[in-house]
Formats: sequence, structure tokens, C-alpha cells
Amino acid sequence: MRTSVFVLIILTFALEGFSQDESARRKHFNVKNNLALDGFDPLSYFDGKPEKGNPQIKFNYRGVDYRFTSQANLNKFKSDPGKYEPAYGGWCAYAMGDSGEKVKIDPETFKILDGRLYLFYNFWGNNTLTDWKKDERKLKEAGDRNWNNLVNSPK
Repeated sequence: MRTSVFVLIILTFALEGFSQDESARRKHFNVKNNLALDGFDPLSYFDGKPEKGNPQIKFNYRGVDYRFTSQANLNKFKSDPGKYEPAYGGWCAYAMGDSGEKVKIDPETFKILDGRLYLFYNFWGNNTLTDWKKDERKLKEAGDRNWNNLVNSPK
């Protein structure tokens, strides 16, 4: 009986921590109605052409929903989600590197750099991918630092 109670207590704390982790991810990720990438298939970016995913082919990874164009893409994502999730939680890479701010993106303005997906703001004649390319190395280093500070801040 004591062992059962102990196991129940441990499981309660473990599950509570897991749900907090998912809540924190949703807080930091660029999602609308818990949907990442405005519904675009994360693997389609790596093929060079972003495509909207099928609402019927979806997967929730650590509290964030993704859609896919095919079961094959979903299976590939499941095998290595960290490889295909967007950098900086899907926020504008230029803004994260420049000021550390979460800025919306145009899901069709992107760059694959060192095997990672970076997304950019592109509205009202302001395409931040153009500015990113001017000082990519510096902005990426700053973006990595800013993102790390943001997701690890106690707030």
C-alpha cells in the first residue's frame, strides 16, 4: 500500500511538470489556436516550397500542433521533431536577432540555414529576410542568445 501511494505521488508530480512544459512551449511558440506555422507542413520547407498541411494529418509535439501534407512527412517529423521545428519558436529570425522580440512572420518567407528552418516578417514592403542576409552570422548568434534567454527566463 505504501509503495502504491509513493508511486502515485511521483506520477502526479511528473505529470504536473510535463503539462507545465507544454504550457511554457505554447507560451513561447508562435502559434494560433495551438497551431504552428499557420498550418504549413514543416517538412515542406526543406523541399524548398512551403505547403499547407492537411488538417486530417496532424501531430501534437510537446503541446504544439503541426499539420502535414502526407503521412510520410508526419512519420519523418516524428523520427526527429527537433530537426524540423522552426528556429526561435517560429517567430521572425531577424527580429529575434536584432532586438530579441517576438514578431509575426509570413510563413512563406523562410531560409534553411545549417539544417534549421528560419522564418521572417514580410509585410508592407518590409522583407526582413533581405536585412537578415546582410549580417546573417551576427544576427543568428544574437538570435540564439536572445531566444535562449527568453525561454529560460523565470517569467
